[in-house]
Amino acid sequence: MSDKEFDIVIFGATSFVGQILCRYLVNDSPEPDLKWAISGRSQLKLRELKSSLGKGAQAAPILVADSFDEIALKNLCARTNLIISTVGPYALYGETLVKVCAQSGTDYCDLTGEPQWIKRMISLYEDDAKNSGARIVNCCGFDSIPSDIGVKFLQKEAFKKFGTRCDKVRLRVKAIRGGPSGGTIASGINTLASASKDSDLMRELRDPYSLCPPGHRNMVRQDDISLAYDNEFKSWVGPFIMATINTRVVLRSNALMEHPYAVQFKYDEGFLTGDGIKGQKRAKRLVRLSKISMGLLSIPFVRSLLTRYVFPKPGEGPSLDEQNSGFYDFRFLGRTQHGDEIRVKVLGDKDPGYGSTAKMLAQAGISLVRDISKKEVSGGFWTPASIFNDDFTNRLIMNAGLSFEVLSTVRG
Repeated sequence: MSDKEFDIVIFGATSFVGQILCRYLVNDSPEPDLKWAISGRSQLKLRELKSSLGKGAQAAPILVADSFDEIALKNLCARTNLIISTVGPYALYGETLVKVCAQSGTDYCDLTGEPQWIKRMISLYEDDAKNSGARIVNCCGFDSIPSDIGVKFLQKEAFKKFGTRCDKVRLRVKAIRGGPSGGTIASGINTLASASKDSDLMRELRDPYSLCPPGHRNMVRQDDISLAYDNEFKSWVGPFIMATINTRVVLRSNALMEHPYAVQFKYDEGFLTGDGIKGQKRAKRLVRLSKISMGLLSIPFVRSLLTRYVFPKPGEGPSLDEQNSGFYDFRFLGRTQHGDEIRVKVLGDKDPGYGSTAKMLAQAGISLVRDISKKEVSGGFWTPASIFNDDFTNRLIMNAGLSFEVLSTVRG
């Protein structure tokens, strides 16, 4: 811990997720003596947010800074140990803050799901982060903590039971309920718009190893789940929209770890749709919906109309009731080279993209500040599973509404 004025600054506090995160810190996060502040570009909106948070936020100062104002962001970094950023699309608004954090030694967490932006930031600023000691941790929300920490939990339990880790892991979404926000949709649209004009970017987005560091040795062919019958789960499987980012994060985690799960590690994600004809039809509908959506969004005129008249705007999202009634149920199946099998369940108790994401993101920032010293983990770009320890998993269980459970183990 340093002697800086704040432990954490929430940058983009008036964004949809930022507001949920601030309310969580005020009302539901039992973290004693946490010194935090709220930041964004509009002092008026920050004042309105602080007023709405009530007495519990009165000690949280307001710090005004714009995403493109490098001097203001440097001043922000000079006052805090860590910045949590909720300002997306990150490809449009996120680079300057990452640059300043990497160069100043300030730790950083975000909830981006934009792999092309993450890769670019690593290429530009990882050397700076390593030299300054800044720990940059992307993807600390629904994409990709349940996947990334879920696999790490499974591997830990497999090693305890079998004395070895799994070289193959599948994630299957059993059930999920939640609504989209304007910010998430804007990030996805920006990625598709960029890829439609850049063939190199399109190829990069198809590469499951795009976020792995140079020199990684994993060469196994990764499956891209579209439509298949999964005999292990006795169900048809369709595409899971978050697999694009989650698989890349999990594969990067494996490559970064001192003790990787396996040099040749295979991982995929899919959505369970049920057995029989009905399950097959549901899976086919998911495939068609995915193709139609991608096709429509690749057309600039249609994309503009949908953005203007159909999709929620940035700052909009599911209601409080929708957040509270949301949930997700992930099932993992791991196999070792010897044929041992382990099954794990990971549950989240809120709308995945917002109610749950805000809690996970907050706990990621708190854990990085309180549980992991810079002597333990040096500067650089990390994934959740490659930097966080068991303290973080316990925080997710105790304070973020997640649960991790071993369902079964079978020796091969």
